Amino acid sequence: MTAPHRPTVILIGAGFGGLNAAHTLANTDVDVLIIDRHNFHLFTPLLYQVATSGLDPSEIAYPVRGIFRDADNIRFLMGSVEAIDTAGQTVTVRTEHQVIEEHYDYLIVAAGSKPNYFGQDAIREHAFDLKTLWDAVTLRNHILRSFEQAAWIDDPAERAALTTMVVVGGGPTGLETAGALYELVRHVLRREYHSGLPDTPGRMILVEMQDHVLNPYPPRLQRAAYRQLESLGVEVILGTRVVEAGPDHIRLDDGTVVGTHTLVWSVGVRGATLAERLGVPLKANDRVPVLPTLQVEGLPGVYAVGDIAYLEDPRGEPYPMLIPVAQQQGKLAARNILRRLKGEPERPFKYFDRGLMATIGRSRAVAWLFNRVQLTGFIAWLAWLGLHLITLIGFRNRLNVFVNWVWNYLTYDRSVRIILQPDGHHNAPGGAGEIAAAPDWLVTETTEAAEELETAEDEAALSVPLL
Repeated sequence: MTAPHRPTVILIGAGFGGLNAAHTLANTDVDVLIIDRHNFHLFTPLLYQVATSGLDPSEIAYPVRGIFRDADNIRFLMGSVEAIDTAGQTVTVRTEHQVIEEHYDYLIVAAGSKPNYFGQDAIREHAFDLKTLWDAVTLRNHILRSFEQAAWIDDPAERAALTTMVVVGGGPTGLETAGALYELVRHVLRREYHSGLPDTPGRMILVEMQDHVLNPYPPRLQRAAYRQLESLGVEVILGTRVVEAGPDHIRLDDGTVVGTHTLVWSVGVRGATLAERLGVPLKANDRVPVLPTLQVEGLPGVYAVGDIAYLEDPRGEPYPMLIPVAQQQGKLAARNILRRLKGEPERPFKYFDRGLMATIGRSRAVAWLFNRVQLTGFIAWLAWLGLHLITLIGFRNRLNVFVNWVWNYLTYDRSVRIILQPDGHHNAPGGAGEIAAAPDWLVTETTEAAEELETAEDEAALSVPLL
């Protein structure tokens, strides 16, 4: 007598949505296959701290196989999804050495998002993203190399451009990145390069097209965040946008030209390119339309969660591309699959909003707890620290991050000020287009591959709304 067939659930993406779906399905009566281009889950809210030399890359990443080592029904496949055949119920995956076709009974697509440049390809060529671990390492390499180069240049204008950094976007990611970059320059790089750059203090500029920062937040917190940015030393330019970017400058829509070799783009995101392979009409920002049960419209047995999914809330607004939304949707999609297998009705998605928070720098932050309690300054910063430590995966990661944060707080030091690149490759300042090849310890990615499957969550999620 043959054993009964166990349904197979394929999960595309080991981000927050995919990881929560997998946790829900672990040790249940289904076979689960997780597919991702990387062998780790990335804690994206702390990417900017890797980029600003505050944390080591390994402290915000955890191996997927290690997370599910005790779940006998979960397998992992590292590779890029090349095709999804919803009629034949198969997923085609390209690994480093072969192409593999896997059958599924149920499919959960949690492929995340990618940066949105709104058709401005010329700006994209010279901008840095913060969506992947290699993005963060690349930006760190670039910043440190820029200061190394500036220390040996006699032209004051060129020195100023090399030590001027511009962040575009007044959302949580933009504020967190701008604050961390300024603190890196003020408390670390100014001291280390005081002999080579005695008259070049370094500038940190934040550009936001609206007349305020942190658009989803209440006005009181918007004003508090603006004041904290200025008190830190960040130059905030509101009501304008970047219309041109080159290797050594940007131009704003009011005609202002800023000399800079470092442009960090944190304006917006859209659904991963994988959304197009489902063969359904996409909604705004290339997101896949789903029913309240999170099943893709017109595709029975296929679910989409997180940034890539488009579902409207009771007010008729699409749910935001945030980490808590992805987490809750991942759990519900998995539970609905289990309900279907038991012959029970599926349940609709109901979002439990615990609020938002964003850090701006040392002892500076804003928090909107449960969309009711508004905190600013040191208290909000402590809440932000505690939340991040709780949600990091793995005790070792929590301990390492905590030790680094305590050390940074007491000494103003940044412990990971190293430039990583193989010999013979250079990540020269002057634009994100010249990127060094990734070292062997880090899984590399090309621009084309990054657009195929982006497991990192959305830009707004980097602010870590309350989990």
